[in-house]
Amino acid sequence: MKTESVTVRLNQDEWQLVSGLRDIPLSPLRELMHDLLQALIEYVREPKCPELQADGVPCESAAADCEQCLKVKALLTTLRHGVPRG
Repeated sequence: MKTESVTVRLNQDEWQLVSGLRDIPLSPLRELMHDLLQALIEYVREPKCPELQADGVPCESAAADCEQCLKVKALLTTLRHGVPRG
């Protein structure tokens, strides 16, 4: 695990995510969670829109209701409903 320090301002929601991740004890489960979140962030950041061109996506944001974005939303909804609320 890297030990470099980073200084950044976070809003309350961002801090809850970061502190929640930091609270997970070192374990294979934490490593799996890290890998899953990294992959999920990359996937949501770039949803692989089939109309993607060099100048960007044909819509202004990934919040549009194109087919690929709807698939990403469905995947996230499925994951969210599969995790019990605490």
